[in-house]
This record gives sequence, structure tokens and C-alpha cells, in this order.
Amino acid sequence: MKKVLTPIAALVAAGLLTACGSQSVKSSDSVVLTPSSVVDQYANIAEAAYGDSYTTALTLQSSIEAFLAKPTEANLQVAKDAWIAARVPYQQTEVYRFGNAFVDDWEGKVNAWPLDEGLIDYVAEEQYGSESDMNPLYTANVIANANIEIGGKTVDASKITPELIADFLQEADGIEANVASGYHAIEFLLWGQDLNGTNPGAGKRTATDYDVNNCSNGNCERRREYLTAVTELLVSDLKFMADAWKNGGDARSALLEQSPEEGLSTILTGMGSLAYGELGGERTKLGLMLHDPEEEHDCFSDNTHWSHYYDAKGIKNVYLGEYQRVDGSWVKGPSLSALVAAKNPALDVEMKADLQSTEAAGQAMVDAAKKGQTFDVLIAMNNTAGNALVQTFVDSLVDQTRTTEEVIRALNLEGITLEGSDSLDNPSAVF
Repeated sequence: MKKVLTPIAALVAAGLLTACGSQSVKSSDSVVLTPSSVVDQYANIAEAAYGDSYTTALTLQSSIEAFLAKPTEANLQVAKDAWIAARVPYQQTEVYRFGNAFVDDWEGKVNAWPLDEGLIDYVAEEQYGSESDMNPLYTANVIANANIEIGGKTVDASKITPELIADFLQEADGIEANVASGYHAIEFLLWGQDLNGTNPGAGKRTATDYDVNNCSNGNCERRREYLTAVTELLVSDLKFMADAWKNGGDARSALLEQSPEEGLSTILTGMGSLAYGELGGERTKLGLMLHDPEEEHDCFSDNTHWSHYYDAKGIKNVYLGEYQRVDGSWVKGPSLSALVAAKNPALDVEMKADLQSTEAAGQAMVDAAKKGQTFDVLIAMNNTAGNALVQTFVDSLVDQTRTTEEVIRALNLEGITLEGSDSLDNPSAVF
């Protein structure tokens, strides 16, 4: 979900790029290294990663179609596995959200969170509650109701279509928690609510929720409609963004219309803002402070450890100018790392070491999850060792961001504002 974040710094320096301006150096593979070639490679990685996001969403769609054709527990598990696989390339694109208005304006369609899932389907009232002072659609349950009152008007929901979801339900009443589309809506429909709190265990939705001949929890036909429509919408939205990064596409064109120095600023804005305000703050530190599993990014599937790992991986990708595609092939080219090394070799070594430290801290959370200590368990109030693992990840992201600020200064880039988070900048405001 888009959140209003406070800036941590406005880094303004006079002058133009020196080592990255009229001068050029050769990269190790003999490609001429310039700010323009680095920005081009950044766009090439975006094209590849969004392309992979689209193709893995198609695989997810096929697995869901197979599940609905034969709603068994085994086929439901295949669909869940496809959802988890689809998150791998997508999370590596999130570094493009910050600095690229074209992406940020679109992102909420596919990855908004957290969501008031009672808008979509049945919920366990004991844990979820029956109403919210902030959201009149908190338990609207469109799957169970053919008509929905939104903003004082009756919306015909008798047929659940991608258009209904996108045009009427997504952020209905202007409330960001009314997330009706994207990965997390599909996640909820596949897993159901995670009612385990900070204890081990993900959602346990049964396959019979989609079996019209052996229906559990009612409205199986409409639940099938919703899952089909929301998956179709995700595929469509991802194709739109994948096409936008191709040559001549709107996102690539918007980036390349900038000066090369502005393009480098876009890259560093994405790196610093994702690392600090979003991933380090809103997605990690906030949940740790509150010990609240509702702040978990992939809260139904307990896949948050991987989502955090691949968010951090995406930052590393754009700095190193490389991305490994889902088919195992690599997209490699001129890198920001090489530009920094030409200006200040020691700073480049420091930046790469920080990125590696963050990856290691993310891997530690992945390893803990393999032993049953998923993110919601790690942030539990009395889990001292788990809390420490999460805090190490946060600390590594903060350190990484400080080095990113040094890179910005070393390259003499003009005004860059990095996103912040109260959880890091003003903790008292959280409570």
C-alpha cells in the first residue's frame, strides 16, 4: 500500500557530474561506460524483470485454472507454489517504484498492502472483528453479496469481473486498505487468513472453498469468479508494465527523456528509498516495534522472508548492473558500481560490502523460516533471538542507505530526497 513517508534527507550539491560526465572509462567487458549507458542498462534490467513478472503470472494463472477445473488440495498447493514463484521476479522490480513516477502511480494495482480482507470474502470475526471506524467496507464481503454500498451508492456486483475489481472495489471509498486486486488479494484467496498470530503457521484455506459440488463456507461459484477475475487483472497489469519498459515504451521513454545525471538520480532514489523508508522502515522495523503480524508483507502465506530478501536483491541488481532471469540467464551491462569505482574505488568497495551484508541478513531470515521461524514468528514480543535477526536486517539497510548517500555526494548529483519512515526517524510517533 502506498504510504506517506517523511524524507530522511535532501541531498543537494552544486555542480555537474565529474567522473561521470564528459569523461568515459571502459568496463571490464570493453563496453564504454558513461552515465547514459548505465541508465540504459537500468532500463534493460527493468524490461527483463517485469517481463519475468508477467510470464510467471501467466504460469500462476494456468495453475489457478487447473485448480478450479479440479479443486483438490494437491492442485491448490501447485497454485500456491506458483504464487510464491511469481513473487521472485516481481519483488526485484520494487527498486523501480521510487524515482519513477510512472511505476509508482501504477504499483498499488499489483502490490498494495496491508488489506482489509473482509472486503473480499468471509473472515473469522473473533480475530478480525465485525466493523471498523475507518472503513465502512471492512466486512462488505463482495463474494457473498451481489450488491455493495460504496459511498452511498449501490454497486451491482452480481458478476465479478476484472472491471468491477479495478473500477469499483480497488481502494473503494478512497480507503487504501480496500485492496481488491493484485498479488495480496490472490494470496488471501489461495491461503485464507493466517489466524496464528505470532505463532508458526500460515493460512489454511481448504480447496473445497472452490468446489461447487462439495462447497465449504458458501458462495463457491462467486469465489471462483473472483479468483479468476483478479488473476486475469494481475496478468493484464503486469503485461502493461512489461511493455512499458520495452524500447519505445512509456516507462523507458520517460526515463531516457531525462538527462543522464537525472537518470542516475532516479537509480539512487530507488535504491535509497526502498532500502530505508519502505523496506527497512515500513515493512520491517514497524512490525518489529509493534510485534504485530498484521504488519507482515505476505501475511497470509508467511512468505515475507523471501519478499524482503528479493526486495534487497533488487537494489543490489541495479547497483551492479545485472539481473538473473527466471530461466537462469543473465542480463549484464554497464553499472553504477563501475561509475563509482572510477570516482572513488574505496566507496564502491564499501557499497558492495554493505549490499552483501544486507543480503546475508536477509538470508538469515530465510534460513530461520526454513526452521519454522517465519517473519511473524521472528517479530513476536518475547522472541529475543528472532527480534535480533530482524533488527540486524534493519541495521544493514540503514548502513547501506548511509553509503548510498555517500555515493550521491561523490557523484555530485543534484537534489535527491530519499523516503523515510517514522519507525526509523521518529519512533515515538508510531505509538
